[in-house]
Amino acid sequence: MSIEDEVDRLIDERPGRELLHPDYDEKAVAMGDFIFRSAGTTASYMVVSGRERVIVNTGMGWEAPHHKHLFDAVHPGPTPYIITTQGHVDHVGGVSLFREPGTRYVAQANNATCQADDARLPGFRGRTAMTWFPDLLRQIGEFGERYPGEAKGQDRPTPDLCFEERVSLRVGELEIELLAMPGGETIDSLAVWLPQHRIAILSNLFGPLFPHFPNFNTLRGDKYRFPVPYMENAQRVRALQAELLITGRGMPIEGRELIDASLRRLHDAVDHVHRQTLAGMNAGKDLYTIMRETGLPPELRVGQGYGKIEWAARTIWESTTGWFQRRSTADLYGVDPIVAHAELAGLAGADRVLERARALLAEGDAPTCIRLAEAALAAQPDGREAAGVLAAAHRALLESGGDVSFWENGWLEAEAERWRGLSEQ
Repeated sequence: MSIEDEVDRLIDERPGRELLHPDYDEKAVAMGDFIFRSAGTTASYMVVSGRERVIVNTGMGWEAPHHKHLFDAVHPGPTPYIITTQGHVDHVGGVSLFREPGTRYVAQANNATCQADDARLPGFRGRTAMTWFPDLLRQIGEFGERYPGEAKGQDRPTPDLCFEERVSLRVGELEIELLAMPGGETIDSLAVWLPQHRIAILSNLFGPLFPHFPNFNTLRGDKYRFPVPYMENAQRVRALQAELLITGRGMPIEGRELIDASLRRLHDAVDHVHRQTLAGMNAGKDLYTIMRETGLPPELRVGQGYGKIEWAARTIWESTTGWFQRRSTADLYGVDPIVAHAELAGLAGADRVLERARALLAEGDAPTCIRLAEAALAAQPDGREAAGVLAAAHRALLESGGDVSFWENGWLEAEAERWRGLSEQ
């Protein structure tokens, strides 16, 4: 088996849908001789050196007691350092639970900015998260019963030590280097590099699924991420020549050659999509044509269980030129397009519009079917028939490949169920 075949195997072994239902470890999982994992919304890691330990990422506040119980059973500390590889809530939420007298929390200098971004939109983030994490409330309740009174709530920690580009730590005989990687999911992303062992702990630097195409714009609603810094990070990590790569999900990737080939494939795939999108823009193609036409040659195949190529093309377009496509003057004003769609559906007759929507669905054009059914529903807001068509269209998308991407699958499942429920009222 060639090294490129090995990359393909790695892609196929890490599907996207599994992210909808994170599997928690019941015992800390060894990632080698001295690193242990506790899986969760994003995995937490414990690095042991002599009588001390370092915690890398702490989970959400409500799941941190579970991580701590698993790690304490292996090595209870002391804990001189807590490190978060980015400032997202599923990394920083349990810092207060792991803190001990003398513990120093270390993060990249942009950590406070990233945490502030999340703090501005708690209601929005809470609502959108439920679409993709439907078991969240059940899991919170379960951990609350298992670890009564132990959770300290969702922490918003202030780092004791911040760094710009690089900082070196030493715990016992273990050398730890923290390297800024600002082109990850956040501008405070970092890599934990253990040079004596050639181990890199990346968490979600390249997304939770590796090697899958990055998500430059999450459907739940986050700031845009950018391809050029992402590619620079891929080159930085390649230069480390790691022998073991530990990511936010799954078991480590082993072997310098496989790690390098995977990073090279990711870099080249993003580069290809970036160049192809910009070429289409320079040629005067519209956004939707670019989304349809942008793709990868077989030799640059990467997984699309997290990000999708057509979404990347749209994000590159919008992050480069802004939201105005210069197609319709109406886009400059606060009038929802569905208002005009409802007017047209009313003139044509909602029944006729739905008849055409069903025909399009039968022909395999579920997206246009959805547009028409939404117009019919806007014209007749109590239309159970339109809701039924919308439910069927979302199911059709799931059955024709929409179940591969974590984000697409989660959205389609939630919408199919919502429309099914409305159609039966």
